[in-house]
Amino acid sequence: MFERVDPFIGTEATSLPAQHGLATTWWWPKPQVGNTHPGATYPLGMVSACSYSGGYPTGYGRYDLGTEGLPSPIHANPVASGFTHFQQSGTGAIRKYYNYFRVTPMLQPLDDLGQLWDIVEEDAEPGYYSATLESGIRAEITVGPKSAVHRYTFPAHRDARLVIDFSLGGLTIPHGRTVPLRAHLESIAPGVAQGEIVVEGTPLAVHVECDDPHWRQMLWYDRRLMPGGTRLDFDRIRPTTLRPFGLMWAGPSEPGQVVELRFGFSLRGVDQARANLEKECGPGPSSFATRRADTAADWQRTLGKIRIDTPSTEKQTVFSTALYHSLIKPCLAPDESPFWPTDGPFAYDIATMWDIYRTQLPLLTTLLPDRAVELAQALLSIAEEEGNLPIGYRMARGADQFSRQASALAHTFLSDLCQLGLPGMDWDWALVHMHNDLRRTYGEEFLLRGIAHPISHTLDLAFGYWCTSQIAAHVGDEDLVDQFAPLAEQWVNAYDTATGLLQDSTYYEGGRWNYSFRLMHDMAARIKLSGGDDAFVAQLDQFFGYGAPAVVQPGLRPSVEEMAIGYALNRFEGLNNEPDMEAPWAYQYAGRPDRTAEVVQAIVQNQFAVGRGGMPGNDDSGGLSSWYVWASLGLFPVAGQSLFLINAPAWRESSIAVGDRTLNVETQGFIEPTPAGPTQYVQSVHLDGEALERTWLTGAELHRGGRLLISLGPTPSDWGTTVRPPSVST
Repeated sequence: MFERVDPFIGTEATSLPAQHGLATTWWWPKPQVGNTHPGATYPLGMVSACSYSGGYPTGYGRYDLGTEGLPSPIHANPVASGFTHFQQSGTGAIRKYYNYFRVTPMLQPLDDLGQLWDIVEEDAEPGYYSATLESGIRAEITVGPKSAVHRYTFPAHRDARLVIDFSLGGLTIPHGRTVPLRAHLESIAPGVAQGEIVVEGTPLAVHVECDDPHWRQMLWYDRRLMPGGTRLDFDRIRPTTLRPFGLMWAGPSEPGQVVELRFGFSLRGVDQARANLEKECGPGPSSFATRRADTAADWQRTLGKIRIDTPSTEKQTVFSTALYHSLIKPCLAPDESPFWPTDGPFAYDIATMWDIYRTQLPLLTTLLPDRAVELAQALLSIAEEEGNLPIGYRMARGADQFSRQASALAHTFLSDLCQLGLPGMDWDWALVHMHNDLRRTYGEEFLLRGIAHPISHTLDLAFGYWCTSQIAAHVGDEDLVDQFAPLAEQWVNAYDTATGLLQDSTYYEGGRWNYSFRLMHDMAARIKLSGGDDAFVAQLDQFFGYGAPAVVQPGLRPSVEEMAIGYALNRFEGLNNEPDMEAPWAYQYAGRPDRTAEVVQAIVQNQFAVGRGGMPGNDDSGGLSSWYVWASLGLFPVAGQSLFLINAPAWRESSIAVGDRTLNVETQGFIEPTPAGPTQYVQSVHLDGEALERTWLTGAELHRGGRLLISLGPTPSDWGTTVRPPSVST
């Protein structure tokens, strides 16, 4: 799997092969670009490092800010002004955050700092990134969980230099810059310096070492050197008073001379940053090769948890890269909280739960249950200190970020962990914060009126109460179970009984059709609201474009009128965005797994491809990529309910390491699927030799491992048409 990963997938505007069948009818309202970057990363680590162009949204790439349609180029080719740390992964709206401590290898005077060079050669694999600039300098970067090591190869020059800019952050697009509030920088020994910048309220410390004992070490301010200076202090920085500042090593270089920089990072000061570097990279002066090998081995172990059997190297690349993108974020940073003094789990780059709770968090729980528990503990610590569970959480403080998107999403993640019985959780502690969180923001309106607008929050909160009741039952608090039951039933208030769809309301990045087919805890009652199985299936068929003509996707800078016409289609967003990514499996609750098979195969085979434009939309911290992982395996998690719905897999065989056990998924009658090829339908399913008439596995069954045999055929069968997935009312 490791060898097949292509970190460049998703870094350019969407450029998929011609769509076929149903896929031609889906409309993409959001930006047509994956917004990924190819930089060096570590599984769920704090640090990433990549070339820096200042482009939207990761700091890597060629584009201006874009919220819909094709992204607008601002550079004709890949360019870089240096190499930065702490990038987003696939998100599309944080804009000015991250990209700190830019390292610029130069042969020019310091006055030229900020110049963009063409990247003439690039390479990347998990944990490693390299780029050769048109100046002739080659950069290589690897990272550990809390560290980064750079290696620069210079041509012959009388005055080569490595410049670290402590003042730069964010993006170079309008309003994209991050200005540090305070900064301190100090040279403490030859080849050694340390410092701290306070960015958006977060104290980010760095310890840096250079391995060339002959180069001069100098501080600089406003592009002017400070010979003999050992310290820079800025206590109050405003955008109007900011002048660039930082650290530089310079000296003559021989042809092919290699200079290494080692960085340790911490949110708790320079001493801990130094300790992090020493722990992960050992003592200096050099450690690039060792750190790269260790990180590669960690990625190999992580990516090796899933195996697939396919003769197509392109499909191997698409799957391996999707799995890789699924496990970059969130950033787990134990013992690094800058806001409260206690040690223990801490996490950031939860950007956002709205993107990852359905697919990426269940994948994390399946493959890395210990890390999932660590994340859950971090979420509860955030709630303990800040008063609510986060919808999104950046490095900066503020757990109420992105609350407009949704409510009570951490509850689904915690519910799955509790129902699986994973060790390491204090569920009494969790219950306190889950209950409190349900009563904040939109939750108060929900309690007072039985409904909250935007109407999707009504669904969130009702399901949040159902999920929290699972924890209440686990700890034996029957009073809370009884109290939550009628609140969990209030999801019905969100629907218009005349149409069987959600009420008119404001919606985040979609319309009422996109949100109407969410997999709730009482799908049997939900289907009755639409008039029964046939009426519900008819609505889904309309939504997924059965019988509809092909659509034209938004282009560059689409007009308001063009977007309004597209939204009026009331059509599936085709994995270009998150609101309706679970809707294909709603068919199974109406006894039509054949429809699920048709829609999912159309998505898997048409919407993902190799190449830099191989994603249909923003990857959003792995939310999109993890959908592909699950769907292609023939399984889909119903988040919060500890259920996994079964469908026709895209692979002849696969295996999933679930903790210390393995689930093997095998097929009979399998034909390699193609974008325009016939659908494969499930004929029968056997779990460890026993016939399975139902269309789902419980979380406990999946985590127990075993052999899942799925027989496939060219026409729909009776499998799954009578036994429906669980609903609380049946």
